[in-house]
Amino acid sequence: MIKVLIADDSAFMRKVLTDVFDKQPDFAVVGTANNGQEAVKKTKELKPDIVTMDVNMPVMDGLEALRLIMRECPTPVVMISSLTQQGTTATIKALSLGAVDFISKVGGSVSRIDSIEADILSKCRLAAKARVRAGLNLKNLLSSKFVPPKPVPPSSPVYRRLNWPPPPAKDNKKADSPDKMSSQVVIPGTRRTNPLLTGRAKMSSPSLKTPTASIPSSQKLVAIGTSTGGPQALQNVITRLPGDLPCGVVIVQHMPAGFTKALAERLDSISAIAVKEAEHNDIIKPGQVYLAPGNFHMRIDITGDVKKILLSQDPPVGNHRPAVDVMFDSVAPLGRKLVAVIMTGMGCDGCAGMKKIKQQGGYSIAQDEDTCVVYGMPKAVVDAGLADEVKPVQDIASAIVAAVKR
Repeated sequence: MIKVLIADDSAFMRKVLTDVFDKQPDFAVVGTANNGQEAVKKTKELKPDIVTMDVNMPVMDGLEALRLIMRECPTPVVMISSLTQQGTTATIKALSLGAVDFISKVGGSVSRIDSIEADILSKCRLAAKARVRAGLNLKNLLSSKFVPPKPVPPSSPVYRRLNWPPPPAKDNKKADSPDKMSSQVVIPGTRRTNPLLTGRAKMSSPSLKTPTASIPSSQKLVAIGTSTGGPQALQNVITRLPGDLPCGVVIVQHMPAGFTKALAERLDSISAIAVKEAEHNDIIKPGQVYLAPGNFHMRIDITGDVKKILLSQDPPVGNHRPAVDVMFDSVAPLGRKLVAVIMTGMGCDGCAGMKKIKQQGGYSIAQDEDTCVVYGMPKAVVDAGLADEVKPVQDIASAIVAAVKR
């Protein structure tokens, strides 16, 4: 039985939603709240499996209530949102704060409940299975601009420039002495040894390269796919990428039309790297993130070193448009020039595309189970043996940077 707490300042809405859940054998409404403050109090007392939360409420609004719930008694929350500019922006903030999903009101209200009843029930059933926890949100990212770390000087040892750990000290010499580095250094989180150091006595020669170092970083591409829990995960990843990332980044986030632009704008406002909603025929540039617009598939046309975004409204793939598999299929021919990332989400979208990416020699990173809201899409990739690295969400950005530099 899924226990539901309904938080809405409208008595009519509380009654409508209660009726929707009461008709289902697997739901039970355990309480209602008419403002955010009451919602926080009843969440602590009643311990529901999910909370449906309106955004605009008196005393305490839905965003502040959500923030307190995620901090004090983490519980899956589904937001009730209107398709207005204000409602869309608030929804993106809520998803970044940890809300699992949102329900779009029809025409600004839920008077036509019959048209979205199935959506309400499916999203709430999924939310009840979600893993939510305190501590994933970065408080400073919600109010300030991300400041990237100070760049490492080009004269620094190679392992520092590539964000690798220092090798062990040898013969009582300093650990970062280039001529005393270990001949075998394993990079944490990867399955590979460092070919720069294998069988070498020194690293001073500029001709030493990794097997993929012949590919300039500017020719590479990062492709990210995510779904449920994605806005919060993207906030943790994109805000940690440097503004001078030497390649472009393309993202598919399962989200309906009208919300992806607000998500892109929010990420752009708190990140060092530039973020925008992708447009048809955009030329992908280094240091730029492109988010697929809702209701459009995004493919990447590759002509030489030029990568161009193509948008279409071809039929949904696996009930998704945009679909991660569509994007991954289009970038697989990049081979070793590609870094593909799969993050939190229900189902297995992206797994088939990741298989093609690995067949072409691309590098893959998957989010780990502990930091996923829904461990579905990454699980499919990991279980299929397609992940080169499995990382907690807070470490994915550094893994991306290191992979791009290889």
